[in-house]
Amino acid sequence: MIPAAAISTASTGPARDHTADLPDECLALIFQSLGSGDRKRCSLVCRRWLAVEGQSRHRLALDARAALLEAAAVLFTRYDAVSKLALKCDRRSDSIGDEALALISLRCPNLTRLKLRACRAITECGMAALAKHCPNLRKLSCGSCTFGAKGVEVVLRGCALLEELSIKRLRGLSDASADPVGPGAAAASLRSVCLKELYNGQCFAPLIAGSPNLKILKLFRCSGDWDRLLEAIADGVPGIVEIHLEKLQVSDRGLAALSSCADLEVLHLVKTPECTDAGLATLADKCRLLRKIHIDGWKTNRIGDEGLMAVARRCPNLQELVLIGVNPTTLSLGLIASNCRNLERLALCGSETFGDAEMSCIAAKCVALKKLCIKGCPVSDQGMEALVEGCPKLVKVKVKKCRGVTPEFVDWLRGSRATLAVNLDLVSEIEQPDATLSESGILDNGNEQLPAMVDQIGSVELPSSSNGRSCPWRARMGFLAGRNFFASTFRRWSHGSSNPHHS
Repeated sequence: MIPAAAISTASTGPARDHTADLPDECLALIFQSLGSGDRKRCSLVCRRWLAVEGQSRHRLALDARAALLEAAAVLFTRYDAVSKLALKCDRRSDSIGDEALALISLRCPNLTRLKLRACRAITECGMAALAKHCPNLRKLSCGSCTFGAKGVEVVLRGCALLEELSIKRLRGLSDASADPVGPGAAAASLRSVCLKELYNGQCFAPLIAGSPNLKILKLFRCSGDWDRLLEAIADGVPGIVEIHLEKLQVSDRGLAALSSCADLEVLHLVKTPECTDAGLATLADKCRLLRKIHIDGWKTNRIGDEGLMAVARRCPNLQELVLIGVNPTTLSLGLIASNCRNLERLALCGSETFGDAEMSCIAAKCVALKKLCIKGCPVSDQGMEALVEGCPKLVKVKVKKCRGVTPEFVDWLRGSRATLAVNLDLVSEIEQPDATLSESGILDNGNEQLPAMVDQIGSVELPSSSNGRSCPWRARMGFLAGRNFFASTFRRWSHGSSNPHHS
């Protein structure tokens, strides 16, 4: 039976809309806590919600095909408060051009972040309109666009508040005679510069050297000899705290130049075969605030114990160390463990010398270690057994493609140390290429990506199998040698520690 109160309410008309009492500002805060799909559905409820949802949306990502020009006026009339905009076009489609970018920038005066991807029809004229109408732009990221250095320079001249600049695969730089690009009005505000896969990326050297407040510099796969330019950059920007160098023609001379950056805290050396122990030692001698070091030695054996021992002696604040294709021994690892008492994250991949002795050394001396990742190293159950009582603060261990570590030992380790999260990926029947460290901070081996310890250890687990191997503890535990075990559970570990940057 329907209650009388309900019948009375139904007879008097529809229920009152209590959301009408909410101010637009409160309704906007509610919308901002929703996902994109829910926001779209809310915008269909009524005209007021449609208006509030549009006016409170600050992030927008659009398909930047040429047809966007026709809808831009109406679209940005509704979304007139956008401050973060991404325009991405399929590489097989015609993209928006200068007219569309000028219209968008005119309708978005509050724009602070802009990402352009494969917008091949945009030229220097469109970038000039952007700089004119969006003077508060703080972050610009361009990838696979066709405008050249002049298109970037016009933004630097017009946007005095620009803090972050990322340029990837800029096709307009194919001319080796491109004019040098200076920092313009953004000289004092620029904090981060990333150059990736540029044929003539050295034309941006004056931009980097002329930005005295620059903190982060990332150079990935840019052609040319960078030693001389790094000398000029280091002289003009001594306050850099983070440097990424990947697949660059840089040698110990460049590392010696960077040693003048005494505030350096984060160093990534990825596939720079001309860098040796001597260069790393020179840099470590003066950059004593280093706390994160990633080295991909590309198995050239030019960086090893000597360079790492120099780091151990001079960099007591080291918290994170990732070594790929580098062959450390107990000499360097023991010194690092003894001197770098704050070392919390350690990853070794493809090291031919990291065996049981090195594992025992780490377990005995790394008292602050929290996360450990080992891939493709000749460590066995015997060495891993040291973790039962070693590394008292250890919470996560990732072991992959280490033939000597067996599933039954991992089960035993979990049982012996209940608070320790242990993940084992066994050796596949078909060997995959050795992993390397990419610019995004992940271990990459082609089709598979294993997030490095700096971001997330063991976020993806793949099932595989391996033959067990006998070891002393197996008899005590009652396991049978030669038995096959298969990974039966999948775990996702929580994200690693954040990487704060200086502003």
